[in-house]
Amino acid sequence: MPYMIQTNDLTKTIGEKELVSNVNIHIPKGQIYGFLGPNGAGKTTVMKMITNLWKPTAGTIELFGETLTPKSYGVLKRMGSIIEFPIFYEHMTGMENLMLHCEYMGYYHKNSIPEVLKMLDLTKAADKPVNSYSLGMKQRLGIARAILCRPELLILDEPTNGLDPAGMKQIRDLLKMLSREYGMTVMISSHLLSEIESAADMVGIIQHGRLLEEISMKDIVEMNLNYIELTVLDTKRAAFILTEKLELMNFKIMENGKIRIYDQKATPQKISKMLAQNDVEMSAISKKTESLEDYFLKKTAEV
Repeated sequence: MPYMIQTNDLTKTIGEKELVSNVNIHIPKGQIYGFLGPNGAGKTTVMKMITNLWKPTAGTIELFGETLTPKSYGVLKRMGSIIEFPIFYEHMTGMENLMLHCEYMGYYHKNSIPEVLKMLDLTKAADKPVNSYSLGMKQRLGIARAILCRPELLILDEPTNGLDPAGMKQIRDLLKMLSREYGMTVMISSHLLSEIESAADMVGIIQHGRLLEEISMKDIVEMNLNYIELTVLDTKRAAFILTEKLELMNFKIMENGKIRIYDQKATPQKISKMLAQNDVEMSAISKKTESLEDYFLKKTAEV
């Protein structure tokens, strides 16, 4: 099968409002796919259609190489998911909620529940009612339930909501382990660029309901995005020196006196020396690599 998830001109309209338009997603087996966009961009809408909670207005969805229909029950049993926020029987314990999930999924493996409770640091809370759980604990229990039956495909909508930084790292590490060791395919949405950058193999950038680009994190790293950043008092004078004295053309003047130089023949030593010789006061200079945040802001600014 070419892709675990493929959407073809996926569109959803409610009333007069088009929530997403002609979205074409391609997620290979075993990859962690970061679905990135600001709140309201259409991430949850797409995920609701992929999990068959909402029906598309137009377009098709293929899961495991099969076209998704309202009767695709077998396909959906191969998935685990959290959409928006997890719902539980609050009066029941965490353990009881997971046991019930196994029952209706027809999944019976003796050690599966203790294993996922341990993975999500919920062993001590397993026998407590869910209504006593914090928001972060409920989020971890939702992830535990989503991975409990060892799905081939995991769909997680903003899974780190309510988690502290340590909890976020724990989930990132868990998703990487599930992908690398179990071959699980993961689609994770977030508006937090650092979360996607730290976990994803591929990124899909969505804004205003339209998919702007799909790109691998490896390609972003290899796209010649290293640069030198310097901070000066007089950016106009510094730009003149860079152009006339060092013959550099590929640079960008930023805010707060910063200049980013993308020309590969430039070195911090040459730049520092030439600016000093021409009385351009510089307070900082360093080599940097453009982050996913930089790339995202550049792509969304083009829309």
